[in-house]
Amino acid sequence: MASQQPRWLRDDRHGYLRILGSIRDFADSFANSSPARLALMVFSAVILVFTALLSLPMAASSGTATPLHDALFTAVSAVCVTGLTVVSTAAHWSFFGQFVILLGIFIGGLGTLTLASLLALIVSRRLGVRGKLLAQAALNNASRLGEIGTLLRIVITTSVIIEIVLALVLVPRFLILGEPWWEALWHGIFYSISAFNNAGFTPHTDGLVPYETDLWILTPLMVGVFLGSLGFPVVMVLVQVRHHFGKWSLHAKLTVTVSLILLVVGSIAWALLEWDNVGTIGELNGGDKTIHAVFASVMMRSGGFNLVDQNAMSPTTMLLTDALMFAGGGSASTAGGIKVTTIAVMFLAIVAEARGDSEVRAWGRTIPQGAMRVAISVIFMGATLVLIGCGLLLAMTDEPLDKVVFEVISAFATCGLSTNLSSELPPEGKYVLSALMFAGRMGTITLASALALRQRSTLYRYPDERPIIG
Repeated sequence: MASQQPRWLRDDRHGYLRILGSIRDFADSFANSSPARLALMVFSAVILVFTALLSLPMAASSGTATPLHDALFTAVSAVCVTGLTVVSTAAHWSFFGQFVILLGIFIGGLGTLTLASLLALIVSRRLGVRGKLLAQAALNNASRLGEIGTLLRIVITTSVIIEIVLALVLVPRFLILGEPWWEALWHGIFYSISAFNNAGFTPHTDGLVPYETDLWILTPLMVGVFLGSLGFPVVMVLVQVRHHFGKWSLHAKLTVTVSLILLVVGSIAWALLEWDNVGTIGELNGGDKTIHAVFASVMMRSGGFNLVDQNAMSPTTMLLTDALMFAGGGSASTAGGIKVTTIAVMFLAIVAEARGDSEVRAWGRTIPQGAMRVAISVIFMGATLVLIGCGLLLAMTDEPLDKVVFEVISAFATCGLSTNLSSELPPEGKYVLSALMFAGRMGTITLASALALRQRSTLYRYPDERPIIG
């Protein structure tokens, strides 16, 4: 007959189970009562973990610990899928450090709401009604709440499949170019994850400049960045109904339409502005100039990869880049900015006002007033954060305004294009950009969702009185 466990061991085990149960109950209650705050805490915790990992001596190729401000900046840039760097990704970080960065990109690319929902699902073993509503809003999906757990798994699976396909296209090219198989494999995986998540990190010392006319490498990167910028809700619609435009959701129609418009307009404008600029593409032939223009247009809205020196662009091109970076990509995507649907809603509202329409409509659907209030809030908050960030950096440095504005918008819009100002800033300046990257990744998604969820009904209504506007 087996001997019974000592009483103290049984008590410790019961105490451990009670503590674990309390933690699960707290996590479930927290996720259901304040999902936006949960998303904020989850992303903050993830960034702190990756900052600690990048601070380890083994993360640097020199074997010495990386300063806190550089480790934090890199961790924020990776988790917020930005791509701004203060040290060379290829030269400063060891393989372990690059792996940590790549893991941060993959986790951060899932998005704040998706990540928070997954954590709540893992810790509490279930999603409450509010948690499911949060995940449903993040995916812009009208499916039943009971299917949300399955949808979250589909999001991760879709990400992995797209990244594997991109890697399978890139790896053979790096092999043909003479890289050892293990290096070609690593570079293919790194670029595929970085591209789909719109991160812009490059494992090569010279970045993509050596491949500036190589369509075998540039095309998969552009496709990956564009798909990532559309967002999971749009990708899922494209997978389910494919080219049947009439069956697409309004969100998918707005996102794809505006994204294509910005892509075409950006390509044409960038080409016209830089066609004769010898500092960028002036000495290339017509075909290569066109490749550069299309590549720049794709990357300006959040991709972060670059083929030319951003400092060599004309001031007008920098202003164009500022505008496209601020616009960003699709909602619930790996892109940043104020989002193309925000721009679409505001444009439609302006058109409706000009026509004298009482409602804002698109493709046989009416856009509710609440969506327009959120769009206005997102634009105002974004502009305010950019203004504050520019003011702080101008006070800390003697850099020109155009360079500061470019870097600040790139940080807030989680784009990653840089004039190399990030690496030249003092530690306090790097903290400012880190805060902007975090606010940009959290603000345009979680804060907008929080505003949409904060609805309360009142039992009374004040009289209408219209102030003079405009």
